[in-house]
Amino acid sequence: MNLGPRPLLAAAVVAVAASIVTVSAIAQQPPTFKSGTQVVSLFVTVADAQKRLVPDLTKHDFEVFDNEKPQTITYFDNSVHPITVVVMLDTSGSMTLTIDLLKKAAEQFLIRLLPDDKAKVGAFNDKVQISAHFTNNRDELVGAAKDLDYGNGTRLWDAVGMSLDELKGIEGRRVVLVFTDGDDTESKTSLGTVIDRARAEEVMIYAIGLESNYFNGQRMVRSKPDRGLRKIADETGGGYFELEKTADLAPTFTRVAQELHSQYVIGFTPTQLDGRVHKLAVKMKQAGMTPRARRSYVAAADKITVSAR
Repeated sequence: MNLGPRPLLAAAVVAVAASIVTVSAIAQQPPTFKSGTQVVSLFVTVADAQKRLVPDLTKHDFEVFDNEKPQTITYFDNSVHPITVVVMLDTSGSMTLTIDLLKKAAEQFLIRLLPDDKAKVGAFNDKVQISAHFTNNRDELVGAAKDLDYGNGTRLWDAVGMSLDELKGIEGRRVVLVFTDGDDTESKTSLGTVIDRARAEEVMIYAIGLESNYFNGQRMVRSKPDRGLRKIADETGGGYFELEKTADLAPTFTRVAQELHSQYVIGFTPTQLDGRVHKLAVKMKQAGMTPRARRSYVAAADKITVSAR
């Protein structure tokens, strides 16, 4: 998998999710709005034909559509924004031969967190475990990753659901980074449920899937990552990376960190608050660029920021 060159974190890129958040949460120095202005915000990642992140774009390079209707961009920012993230790793039996490489790869993400970022680390198999509190202490986070336990089974969607629980009530940008090499086998929570929750709760899901060879007790088999990973990442604006080689693990976790710290924030004022799920689309005016952003939002008054500025 060719991830291409990696620009500086401060270089704006971005792409990920049309998240409806307070203006104060998406920018350190928000613009001035008239009292009562309501804003829908999107996080957008832009890549060129070689999958390189594209820096230095302006709001005039973007087009935003709400239910296929073009919207006027009323907010634009490309500065670095703090994140609160839950890193959730598959430590089921199929990962036995790969677990050490996975932990080292996850460390590449954790050590690239910025001082204002906070994280928790968790694992899932036939159970779900997660560290006790959010912290920006990298040594503590790396230690938590090294201490993750093994098990059988793959409670993938339960793990994502529990990650969403952990992020409830947290201000600002919220992200789940989940890794697995197989299908969900034992979750009580469904894929549809976690997608609906992530949309309503404005959480971005990044997903990494790995094809894995392992011994199932009788013979060597090759696993494929759950197909739902791409769906939930696409819907929430997070990236999905499907890997065939363990050598790609560390570069991919590094790429995710770079994307999350290189995102454009685009906002528009909704014209209709009907309480329904609206489709969102971001398009680029320049040829050869591909944007990635959240595909929907809930157009409800209690979900939209009302700025008093």
